[in-house]
Amino acid sequence: MLLIRCPYCEEERPELEFRNAGEAHIARPTNIAAESDDDFEKFFFIRANPKGVIYERWRHIHGCARFFNAVRDTVTDKFVMTYKAGEPKPAKLPGASK
Repeated sequence: MLLIRCPYCEEERPELEFRNAGEAHIARPTNIAAESDDDFEKFFFIRANPKGVIYERWRHIHGCARFFNAVRDTVTDKFVMTYKAGEPKPAKLPGASK
């Protein structure tokens, strides 16, 4: 079982307490009803899905219920770090050289 650190509760908890909420740091539409069908499809269904480090939104549903961002390696499925929603994307990841 994976342990995920909630940056608000400041503790690691089992992955079962969390839900993935999609990509982090993307522009979300303010008026979904005004989006064209193509734009709606691109926003909700089309993702890059890269191999390696990705930035995601997560929600601690069985804890504080708050959204936060996480950096996760899709190859190892390990969480590199988590940080509060609204904080900028980290310029340098922990353990990264240079």
